[in-house]
Amino acid sequence: MGSILVGTASWTDKTLIASGWYPPEADTPEKRLRFYARQFGLVEVDATYYALPAEQTAASWAERTPAGFTFNVKAFSLFTQHPTPVKALPVDLREAVASDGAAKERVYLKDVDPAVADQAWDRFLAALEPLRVSGKLGAILLQFPPWFPIGRARKDYIVACAQRVAPRRVCVEFRNRTWMTEDNQAETLEFLAAHQIPYVCVDMPQGYSSSIPPVLAATSDLAVVRMHGHSDKWDSKDIYERFGYRYSDQELAGWAPKIRGLAERAGTTHVLFNNCYSNYAQVNARQLADDLGI
Repeated sequence: MGSILVGTASWTDKTLIASGWYPPEADTPEKRLRFYARQFGLVEVDATYYALPAEQTAASWAERTPAGFTFNVKAFSLFTQHPTPVKALPVDLREAVASDGAAKERVYLKDVDPAVADQAWDRFLAALEPLRVSGKLGAILLQFPPWFPIGRARKDYIVACAQRVAPRRVCVEFRNRTWMTEDNQAETLEFLAAHQIPYVCVDMPQGYSSSIPPVLAATSDLAVVRMHGHSDKWDSKDIYERFGYRYSDQELAGWAPKIRGLAERAGTTHVLFNNCYSNYAQVNARQLADDLGI
């Protein structure tokens, strides 16, 4: 069985800080990250979805965590074809976007000059360099939106992203059901395996247009699982309603053998709890790690 790392998709959420999970002495961002890294060996950075990171920020993350700690990093929204606020771009890139004479508050990748997208990618990857150099960069998460259906053009784009970041690696999460229908599931997993791109297995509410079934599959030497919970308000605009779900002991006990089985098919398995409300993710991650004996 390969190694298993368990962690959460946040360590800075305001409801987590308010929950009392951190001890009183962990009263600064530096102290909180150092404390988190003593509890878990893996974390996902989601702030990078909302804005391009700064190199000095990633350098501080690397410095504040022990050897062997791993950061998975969510790709900037523009790269995964989500609407991106123009103000989230660096000033010079905002000016380039605005130079076409159209005043837009949000843009999609298709709206942006390829040279601007290239610059954004270059800056994103440069900012992560301290993590890569220190051996602490795990995978760059490409979470594609509900309007990204299966198709040749979308497959080509995924491969292009993987090639762009190499030798760093990506992992791919889908939110459009066509990728994992009974008819298309084998095709999707075979495509990812052919390119050694990790498939992100998800546990999430079912019955929504963005729902993906909880299929556990290893399409490379790295397997990734993201635990979103089962909120009955998955379509809410409020992220705390969407992700405010705490897994029961019984649910996690049922997941432990599934994770072990996945780890038998991969060299390394990452399990990330994204039910980020209060201390739910941290408590559940610790419970699963204990169930797994790690």
